[in-house]
Amino acid sequence: MDLVIRDARVIDGTGGPSYRADVGIEDGRIAAIRREGEPRPSGGRVLDAAGLALSPGFIDMHAHSDLALLRDPEHTAKAAQGVTLEVIGQDGLSYAPVDDATLAQVRQTITGWNGGAVGDTTVDFDWRTVGEYLDRLDRGIAVNAAYLIPQGTVRMYAVGWDDRPATDAELARMKRLVAESMEQGAVGMSSGLTYTPGMYAADSELTELCRVVAAYDGYYCPHHRSYGAGALQAYEEMVTLTRDAGCALHLAHATMNFGVNKGRAPELLALLDEALAAGADISLDTYPYTPGCTTLVAMLPSWASEGGPDAILERLRDESTAERIRHHMEVIGADGCHGVPIEWDTIEISGVTDPGLSDHVGRTVADSAARAGEAPWTTARRLLIEDRLGSTILQHVGHEENVRQIMRHRVHTGGSDGILQGAKPHPRAYGTFPQYLGRYARELGVLTLEECVAHLTARPAARLRLPDRGLVREGYRADLVLFDPDTVAAGSTFEKPRTLPVGIPHVLIDGRFVIEDGRRTSVLAGRSVRRTVR
Repeated sequence: MDLVIRDARVIDGTGGPSYRADVGIEDGRIAAIRREGEPRPSGGRVLDAAGLALSPGFIDMHAHSDLALLRDPEHTAKAAQGVTLEVIGQDGLSYAPVDDATLAQVRQTITGWNGGAVGDTTVDFDWRTVGEYLDRLDRGIAVNAAYLIPQGTVRMYAVGWDDRPATDAELARMKRLVAESMEQGAVGMSSGLTYTPGMYAADSELTELCRVVAAYDGYYCPHHRSYGAGALQAYEEMVTLTRDAGCALHLAHATMNFGVNKGRAPELLALLDEALAAGADISLDTYPYTPGCTTLVAMLPSWASEGGPDAILERLRDESTAERIRHHMEVIGADGCHGVPIEWDTIEISGVTDPGLSDHVGRTVADSAARAGEAPWTTARRLLIEDRLGSTILQHVGHEENVRQIMRHRVHTGGSDGILQGAKPHPRAYGTFPQYLGRYARELGVLTLEECVAHLTARPAARLRLPDRGLVREGYRADLVLFDPDTVAAGSTFEKPRTLPVGIPHVLIDGRFVIEDGRRTSVLAGRSVRRTVR
């Protein structure tokens, strides 16, 4: 064998009991698993894993590393957590398929998520199709990546930024773009139905696109229309839509947030159980924290975002229109804020693109406004204009009891929703997977360690229809994590969010060490993981 991992506690991803074994790796795959009492394999290198657990590599089902994978070859934020595969292209907005005009628009729109604003030269945007983007990843990246077709970008490309139904010709073009992207290797389609322009699509339009995805055995991953006042109705809408389309459904960051949903996770789970019992193919992901994270501009009502970034800024500069926006956000409850009147003391600025605005970072909008002696909307409006819509926020609106109940569900998987931009990002970007293992499995006992590993490995691999990942099994790819069950923990906190985890000394992709003895190696073993044809 190329490598033998000796005397590990194997947690194989099935959820069954762990066992002691030697695991041999050859040519990037698991070649031998020998339990105690069986003949031991020999290898060119032997790693003593006494005291360590060996599991499949963790799969991040909701990642925002679309540009980070290209900009930052080390990508230690994810590699150090034991992540060996990320699913990108999330929330309906990413960088393929595009033409030149659409690329410029989407770069400005999601600068707060990924950087990459027009004028940023750290990434060479030398692709336009999904296939070309995946080819770019195949030149070598830190961890593997699968891609979802971003429905908002597709609508931007075919329809533009207008809040109107697509014409027959535009719908045909969108369906063609989705089909081509699936053929080129995408695993499904995402939507951001509180983000423009994707949110302008009616259910009938989304159903038609999902039928195309289903024809290629992909899945639909919506950030649905509300996580607040209309959350349960929004979940039910997605279940009904995908049932009509015959498409598998994966619910992105499936939370129940804001005061109106405190203690209501059982209602969501009952809805899902009923659909599953009727034969629906549903899964979901969550992150093990209560605050959310997005951009400040996402809080605006959708009518204020029609026409794209330049139109948004024009409306914000106009006094009468800005007052309409304020009234909608603070009194009525904007759809961008999930139908709930915004509470500025829950909105913490986590990052800005203009360094001159860095004093806002780490403060709530309410706090920054008080320091300036002005109303919160005045501060938020100025920040949006001066930062050209690039500011990111933490939104402190979650409930711990909801988080715990949802993560216990049998179709649950882990997703960081990790935004790596900003001076003070959400700690989930650096801590999601050790947080699951350390806090929620070991300390709180919400899941057993074996169950927890299954949620983070085999379940997401099954959703992605990957025939040789997600389990410690002979013949499977040697994407593996060695961690200390007694000490593994997230190092990242809200105060120091870029701190790496502890207790994860080794991470392998295709049998090559990307983390060795707790340090990032120079290995770029990651590649695109494309749709598997069954």
